Amino acid sequence: MAFHIANQPEADRVLDEYPFALVVGMMLDQQYGMEHAFRGGWKVLSRFGTLDPAAIAAADPEAFKELCSQPPAIHRFPGSMARRLQELATLVEERYDGDVTRLWSEATTGKDLLRRVQELPGFGKQKSQIFVALLAKQLGVRPEGWEAAAGDYALEGHRSVADVVDEASLQKVRDFKKEKKAAARAAAD
Repeated sequence: MAFHIANQPEADRVLDEYPFALVVGMMLDQQYGMEHAFRGGWKVLSRFGTLDPAAIAAADPEAFKELCSQPPAIHRFPGSMARRLQELATLVEERYDGDVTRLWSEATTGKDLLRRVQELPGFGKQKSQIFVALLAKQLGVRPEGWEAAAGDYALEGHRSVADVVDEASLQKVRDFKKEKKAAARAAAD
């Protein structure tokens, strides 16, 4: 599978080669452009030299924050996201011996997978459902019940990053999100 989420070839290659980069991108995907969020792993790898969760977890917090804040920063809130990234790396190191793929490869059901994802720092229910859908749709990780765990994000269409496979689908997801926001505003009026 070749990812096309970051909309930048070198960043998409990092998503292909480093599973931890995919989780990092999903974590950063809030209040920030989707493709920019998924470039986060590439930025960290380029500047820090590794995406090894143990090394990231052990990094000096101030130095790591500085690295994440260099333009272009990993997020519009680089300081708080650098701290969250180190928390994520620590959890992956401690719970999965640094192998983030165990997060999904050892899940026994869709419900179990959703629970595991929700334990990650910065992953609420909606983000966790989207990540379950992304794993299923783009990596073929489909434990029994994944559709129910992912909710509407399991459906066909262009609802989230789980459905981004090229530039055209990225635009369709953007359009879908814009329509949902407009509908929510109209309902609030």
